Amino acid sequence: MQKKKIIVLSDHALSTSGVGTQTRHLLNGLVKKGEWTFRQFGAAMKHNDYRTIVVNEDLIIKPIDGFGNRDLIRVTLATEKPDAILIFTDPRFFIWLFEMEDEVHQMCPILWWHVWDNHPYPKFNETLYQSTDLINCHSYMTYEMIKDRFPDRTNFIPHAIPDDVFFPLNDVERANYKRNLLGSNRMDHFVGIWVNRNARRKRPSDVLAAWKQMLDKMQREDGHKKATLIMHTDPLDQEGPNLFAVAEEFGIMDNVFFSKDRIEFDKMNVLYNISDCCINISYAEGFGLGTLEAMQAGTPIVAVKTGGLTRQVVDHRDGSENGVALPVELQTLVGSQMVPYIYEDYVTIETAAEGLYKLFKKSPEEKNELRKKVRDYALSQFSYQKTVDDWHQTMKDTIENWRNTYKRWEAKEI
Repeated sequence: MQKKKIIVLSDHALSTSGVGTQTRHLLNGLVKKGEWTFRQFGAAMKHNDYRTIVVNEDLIIKPIDGFGNRDLIRVTLATEKPDAILIFTDPRFFIWLFEMEDEVHQMCPILWWHVWDNHPYPKFNETLYQSTDLINCHSYMTYEMIKDRFPDRTNFIPHAIPDDVFFPLNDVERANYKRNLLGSNRMDHFVGIWVNRNARRKRPSDVLAAWKQMLDKMQREDGHKKATLIMHTDPLDQEGPNLFAVAEEFGIMDNVFFSKDRIEFDKMNVLYNISDCCINISYAEGFGLGTLEAMQAGTPIVAVKTGGLTRQVVDHRDGSENGVALPVELQTLVGSQMVPYIYEDYVTIETAAEGLYKLFKKSPEEKNELRKKVRDYALSQFSYQKTVDDWHQTMKDTIENWRNTYKRWEAKEI
């Protein structure tokens, strides 16, 4: 059987970005099916090394600056003769590809792992949806917005992580790692973790403000401030505030631990395991990979009910919470020339602090029950094998049938 060749345009599959790691997990899983071979143009702003990487005979990565261009695709279509092009990231990076979709469709279909952060339905994206042959949405909210308008090509296939990447450690291991990383004086601390880029939409300063308010409540109600927030981010990222200065201004430097380095999965697993909760209060969050990673390690989450976070923090089967679900208390309608309108969802600092304190006050028995619940939920509702299987089947179906369903644009004189 001849393998189907797929050209992939997304973040470099060996990078540490969320899109990069999800690309890696997906392609690795599909390669194991034995029916696919992938050629990726691995995107980044800049690479240290531009040599082609042969991960294996079915996954070959060519680093490029940005996400490609028309000439690159024209040459690739002519030389590689792919069975499909798969794109994965924000659509604004691929406007040039959609504008040449008639050229692509002379050779193959276009597949898209898609997310849209929030309502209202983006009518301005309809031309993009019409130009795509398969729209697999990794957020259920995105799927609900699109499925009725494009039912023949839209599916819900969430992000997922192999079961052995993030997992619970035993109590002894957890205690040893906590002592080694945070110090013996913090062994009895309630530990939160925040895993995001230090950028405006992630609200890093508001997270620190909420942590300060929780510490103040602990002091009033419990007579101590035994709590530490791990911030896994670059505190000096030019896209965000100086988090050292923010923490110092709030007087909470002794209650914040900055994890500044890019680290491998096994070390991230340790950070999740020594934490009692993972918090995310971003005002726009298509999925929220850090919270899913935490849940898979058995760590409850404190998250606002927006975008892809909603289906993580709320068990859609019974409405129970996988930690503390924070309400959206303010919506603002924003936009730009490329994205004319979209809502941003905000929860107040005060409500976030109350959510953290609520989790802190749970008994050891309740915390252990919650750890088991979130791990089981992550494995069942964000099953890695199901994600791979669903992609495998939808890709096969699309490649086999797209010529029968694709409708070319027609120019009509009025």
